[in-house]
Amino acid sequence: MKIFPPHLSLAEHAWFFILRGLNSLTLVFLVLPILVIIPLSFSDSSFLTYPMPGLSLRWYQNLLESDEWTRAARNSFIVAPLATVVATVLGTLAAVGLNKADFPAKGLVMAVLISPMVVPVVVVGVGVYFFFAQIGLSETYAGLILAHAALGAPFVVTTVSATLQGFNHNLVRASLSLGASPLRTFFRITLPVIAPGLISGALFAFATSFDEVVITLFLAGPTQSTLPRQMFAGIREDISPTIAALATILIVFSTCLLLVLEWLRGRNKAAAKI
Repeated sequence: MKIFPPHLSLAEHAWFFILRGLNSLTLVFLVLPILVIIPLSFSDSSFLTYPMPGLSLRWYQNLLESDEWTRAARNSFIVAPLATVVATVLGTLAAVGLNKADFPAKGLVMAVLISPMVVPVVVVGVGVYFFFAQIGLSETYAGLILAHAALGAPFVVTTVSATLQGFNHNLVRASLSLGASPLRTFFRITLPVIAPGLISGALFAFATSFDEVVITLFLAGPTQSTLPRQMFAGIREDISPTIAALATILIVFSTCLLLVLEWLRGRNKAAAKI
């Protein structure tokens, strides 16, 4: 079995293996810091240090018994799902509307919708804080959810728009001509087609909201601290292996999200071939 592409010269073979080696080193450089933190979450030491004096689950127990961490986890699982729902609904409606419409400023509107993806999050945080402070939404769950939804909606818009590129609008016209209402047509015709892109965008929106710390620092009150904000405060004040325990849980959680995304991508490709 050949391990390199055929019909290449000796120099091309060497360059092929050099690129493979550089890619492997880059992957190790990116993944190694993540893997290093996992054993520390099982350390018996009160400090993040190697070698570990022993193994213990005390930091996971501390994570579950601490009022601060449980409150932060509760806030994260309140804000992130609700922000995901808002971002998914608004992003899907925007993508479907832009796909159907045809007007000169369409590109400009699309650029505005996805601008939270490219504008520095600190700039977004400052702007949102000053705006929400004037209308009474700062230090409220509603303001935090809306701000997180604004960050997640561009992911839904881009994924749903990509799914709609090959959509046959004659199916919608046929459904409407047979007497179906626009709402019924959307749920029976359009939604099944865009479902893979919608779910992928929703997962990205959820991950963005769940991981967001800068917007939360600007908008959240003392009782609305999320897990990323609590981790940020813990790193600044007292570096405890409890943070390593939570980081390990989040690594596993993020890995599961990525696996779901890859499964959806594979399913979408299989459906496209059919």
